[in-house]
Amino acid sequence: MTSTAATARGPVHTQAVDGFGTVTLTPVDPAADAPLIHRWVSEDRARFWGMTEAGPDLVREVYEDLDRRTTHHAFLARRDGVPVALFQTYECTADRVSECYEARPGDTGVHLLLAPAAGAAEPGFSGRLIGAFMAFVFSDGTTRRLVADPDARNAKAIARLERSGFALGPEVELPEIVLPETRIPAKRARLAFYEAPGTPAR
Repeated sequence: MTSTAATARGPVHTQAVDGFGTVTLTPVDPAADAPLIHRWVSEDRARFWGMTEAGPDLVREVYEDLDRRTTHHAFLARRDGVPVALFQTYECTADRVSECYEARPGDTGVHLLLAPAAGAAEPGFSGRLIGAFMAFVFSDGTTRRLVADPDARNAKAIARLERSGFALGPEVELPEIVLPETRIPAKRARLAFYEAPGTPAR
């Protein structure tokens, strides 16, 4: 069961996942959500997210910048009301990744940061969550392919993408970006692609 009806800072996607719970995606509210996001990104386990040294104010400013954009979006994912992940989408043609491969119409980039586990690892947790994220992105009717660009050193993320059906692409150098709020350094990344069901082979 899926719903994409949006309200101001209310869920834009609600999906009941059998044996897992109800997953909701809500646009990040920079003022309200920055403290939680800061706790997540400042842990060593999130080092590949690139914000371990960022303070709470900088985290808020970064997500305020994302909130102003029409091409980039950030969402808090909750399972049965509990925050479990930060999920971001973006139009590849409006992002630095487009300098590293031949972007196609309908390419949507995705970033995922899982929250710290509350207890023992739950088998199948990330796979079911990613399945809900993919259902959300493809529901817009315009996305034809998902593009991921995890840090090339992040073996866990790359393996997770492969398990979710992504095809690995080349290793590339994402160029540096300088924003008013912060500098995003250049990064070696491994591209990965997931074609929408029914997409003709090329």
